[in-house]
Amino acid sequence: MSLDLTRIKALCFDVDGTLSDTDDLYAQKVERFFPRFLFKDPTHAARRFVMWVEAPGNAMLGYADKLGLDDEMVAVINWISRHRKHSDKKFLLVPGVDEMLKQLQGRYPMAVVSARDEYGTLAFLKQFGLVKYFDAVITGLSAEHTKPYPDPVLLAAQKMNVPAKNCLMIGDTTVDIRAGKSAGTQTVGVLCGFGEEPELKRLGADLILSDTPKLLEVLK
Repeated sequence: MSLDLTRIKALCFDVDGTLSDTDDLYAQKVERFFPRFLFKDPTHAARRFVMWVEAPGNAMLGYADKLGLDDEMVAVINWISRHRKHSDKKFLLVPGVDEMLKQLQGRYPMAVVSARDEYGTLAFLKQFGLVKYFDAVITGLSAEHTKPYPDPVLLAAQKMNVPAKNCLMIGDTTVDIRAGKSAGTQTVGVLCGFGEEPELKRLGADLILSDTPKLLEVLK
């Protein structure tokens, strides 16, 4: 897996699990309900449970893909994203993201491409003073369809005035990789969120990073 750095003219970032930290503390708290004598890997089971709670669409797509029902599930994810009520949860920032964005600003146009509602997306960006870094903020209702459809990535590219093929989509789940690939972008999967390396590779991520701030080392 590798990126063609000469193609990259703009960056698109997912939020949950990419810029916003996943609920690792929550996963640790619920892990005790997944005893080792019943679950081969309680930590993995706990994280998957949190994923079902926080991002049911992402979780369902993984299973639907294995059953050959991914096209139908894409429509379900789109419906869930458009109808779920916003959350007033407190957000955590992936360590190093602020400094990464600061160093990338001015080098690339940047956009947020999130399936979360506008309220939650802006609440996170404002909480950590990140709004200033982005040329476009695309949320779950910005385009006709949300991720894993290509629509929000294409809209972000349009607002940044950069061809989609010259954008890089960065996200932690197969939903992000599918959206980027469908839009014609290169894609980076990060492991600081809900996604796991085998599934991100299977969906065609061009590069896998342990966490989002590692992107700086790639784009230096």
